[in-house]
Amino acid sequence: MSRLIRKVSFQSPVIRHVRSVGSAPPTKKYTPRRALMYVPGNDERKVAKIPKLGADCICLDCEDGVSINKKLEARTNIRRILDERSVDFGQSECSVRVNSVESGLCEEDLKAVLGGNNLPMALHLPKVDEPDQLIWFAEKLNEFLLHQGKAVSPIGLIIFIESARALMRLPEICEQASLLRTMCPIIPEALVFGSDDFVADIGATRTPEARELLYARQKLVTVAKAFQLQAIDLVHIDYKDLEGLKVQSAEGARMGFTGKQVIHPGQVSVVQAAFAPSQDRIEWATQLIKEFREHEANGHGAFTFRGSMIDMPLVKQAQNIVDMKDKL
Repeated sequence: MSRLIRKVSFQSPVIRHVRSVGSAPPTKKYTPRRALMYVPGNDERKVAKIPKLGADCICLDCEDGVSINKKLEARTNIRRILDERSVDFGQSECSVRVNSVESGLCEEDLKAVLGGNNLPMALHLPKVDEPDQLIWFAEKLNEFLLHQGKAVSPIGLIIFIESARALMRLPEICEQASLLRTMCPIIPEALVFGSDDFVADIGATRTPEARELLYARQKLVTVAKAFQLQAIDLVHIDYKDLEGLKVQSAEGARMGFTGKQVIHPGQVSVVQAAFAPSQDRIEWATQLIKEFREHEANGHGAFTFRGSMIDMPLVKQAQNIVDMKDKL
């Protein structure tokens, strides 16, 4: 049984996550998502491979990976997987991508996913174009949990940005997302860049170098970090091109992305290696933090470390590396 499927307790007809004014919003431990792997919820053959994938985040998909005539089958199968705990997720996060609010399918997806005894660790909401869609999502989540009187731990929310409109309204979307935890047991944790829909929306042509997406990727990273969210990069669609994947993953990591979407098991190890700190960087960061604390204890500010002047921005970078190492 996966330790990452939440058990729901039926304790009260009153929804347990509603908080009084002044009470603390829910909190949740940091979950690394170096590789976000999609598995169509209706594809039993691919579902059976989950125990061997090893990706940080496994996303059972109801959306793009599932044809319109298989949506019911996908959500029904996902509900069974959650209830029966029939799939061993190991150390991978068990999450579910529902259909978009605008599709008209999201409500039935939520009803199915939230309707059993066990819930996923995170929900993925695709094609978020405006803040009001998040409000609708939160209200529906409350409605289904309240109907069954469920007490739940916070569920992570992963928001997909896939259009020009969404990119322009991204700060507003993130601002609204930051308020959701006061409305329902949801904690926004990541932004995902949906590059293929974005390319279609702006009328661009997808190239291997992805230069046509540089601005969008930079903006998504910047806004994500401003709101303390993870930033998950585009899919490398040529799944056989592992060298190209390695190059693009390294580029994404340098840009500030914390992970990358993958569509094939062969991509997982390449991506997770790119978004994990190297042993040299871990050693550098650990020693820098150690010396920083010694200087701080002695009342010193900036100091020299291995020939470089160290100030607080570098200390913060080092601490981020140490924190990531601890999480992994």
